[in-house]
Amino acid sequence: QVQLVESGGGSVQPGGSLRISCASEARTFSRYHMAWFRQAPGEEREFVAGLHWNGVDTRYRDSVKGRFTVSRNNDRDTVYLQMNTLKPEDTAVYYCAVSTYPGGLGSSRLYYNHWGQGTQVTVSS
Repeated sequence: QVQLVESGGGSVQPGGSLRISCASEARTFSRYHMAWFRQAPGEEREFVAGLHWNGVDTRYRDSVKGRFTVSRNNDRDTVYLQMNTLKPEDTAVYYCAVSTYPGGLGSSRLYYNHWGQGTQVTVSS
């Protein structure tokens, strides 16, 4: 079982920045693809950003490209999502996820089999 714990959420004004983190206790953390998803009230959970286990290859949803950056520190078993120029429509609960399946970096929820509990991000003036 891969346990994931998110932190760093909060409230911020439009145009502001936040960095959220996801820590894992998995010894093999560095072998797995990681991703961030988000879910707004009444909406489906959607892919935000993904990071290959190699720490180089990334994927982003179009609406966050150029504003969000996903990164990882394998020495600390932690993945980060730096969010800049935040907009009210970024408001959601953000979840980190791990895929222990073989293959490339995916964006479907079905590809990820371990999830954190989520952290709230609210963008409002």
